[in-house]
Amino acid sequence: DVQLVESGGGSVQAGGSLRLSCSSSGYSGNRMAWFRQAPEQEREAVAVIYHGTGPDVTAYIPSVKGRFTVSLDKNKNTAYLQMSSLQPEDTAMYYCAAGGGGDWTRAANYRYWAQGTQVTVS
Repeated sequence: DVQLVESGGGSVQAGGSLRLSCSSSGYSGNRMAWFRQAPEQEREAVAVIYHGTGPDVTAYIPSVKGRFTVSLDKNKNTAYLQMSSLQPEDTAMYYCAAGGGGDWTRAANYRYWAQGTQVTVS
């Protein structure tokens, strides 16, 4: 069975930083992504990382590009989301996702999900 376990959420003041981790077990696919969902909002894609034999390929939504960095430690089977210059509008529950295929920004295209971790920026 595939399991994704997140850690690293918390509360931070505007302008601060946080790093989220997503540890995977039993997963052998080539992409992992981060989504977020604010109260009464739809789940929104944040970033994705594709890995294979060549360099990793990443993509971000415009509102986080330049502030967030997604990375993958293949030895630890762990993906990270380094978030800097955090703003109140970044407040949400953040989810790690993996598997599936197609448009990386669509939540329905992922098979596996972590439990979520809360990020609050004030």
